[in-house]
Amino acid sequence: MRAWDVVLEVTEQLAAARVTSPAADARWLVCHALDCEASALISRDVDPAVRERVTHLVARRIAGEPVQHITGSAAFRHETLAVGPGVFIPRPETELLVDEVLSFLGAHPEAHRVVELCGGSGAITRSLAMERGGLELHVVERSAQAWPWLLRNLDGLDVDCRLGDMAEEFHDLDSQVDVVVANPPYVPERVRHLLPPEVSRDPDEALFAGQDGLSALEVVREVAGRLLRDGGLVAVEHDESHAREVRSLFGPPEFTGARTLPDLTGRPRHCLARRGRMVG
Repeated sequence: MRAWDVVLEVTEQLAAARVTSPAADARWLVCHALDCEASALISRDVDPAVRERVTHLVARRIAGEPVQHITGSAAFRHETLAVGPGVFIPRPETELLVDEVLSFLGAHPEAHRVVELCGGSGAITRSLAMERGGLELHVVERSAQAWPWLLRNLDGLDVDCRLGDMAEEFHDLDSQVDVVVANPPYVPERVRHLLPPEVSRDPDEALFAGQDGLSALEVVREVAGRLLRDGGLVAVEHDESHAREVRSLFGPPEFTGARTLPDLTGRPRHCLARRGRMVG
């Protein structure tokens, strides 16, 4: 049986089980079973042993296990990251936040020092390292469970990785940073019961931030305020229901020019602001 025919069959099974992204997940699972790239699915055959493995993988997915945990990897921009239980799975919606940081760095050639807060898997920092040279990169993550994944994904990239609370880290960089970027916990606790079941596989501390979802962003604001030089950029992701509140959080007098931008799906989930006076 051709691999692509198996993909179509698995897609139907996942769709019948109301899996969120059946076609994409089917490709990932069959590629994982065959240990091949998606481009090879048209030409590869599936023998009985591989077919049995696919059946097992599909059962795990239908049971609610994220496809990224099944395969041990997650795609983010141009990178494939190692992920698993204990670390937040990076989402494509965050990719445009990286674009905004790269755009700022491109417009300000002197800017080179970037700090990522709530680093998780290291997806944002890895993308910046791979897509723009000459950066001085720093990242902090407080979860001991996420820490090994971050180190694995940033291995060999000359990144300053720190395990600790973002509120207490990087005092050695106060007023010296060009960009602070963060995808912090921001889901309001009150909507926990409305989330898709597979989201529950992400660590609670990477998802929830109090009843209103703003507690972690308030800390990001304080840390960004002390780290950034005048004119430095803070770029954050937030819940789509919080656009006005986050603009206000990153408003005057400490920050200026706060604006909301859409994520990859068009939802208002990113906020950019500048520290102090605008310098270009």
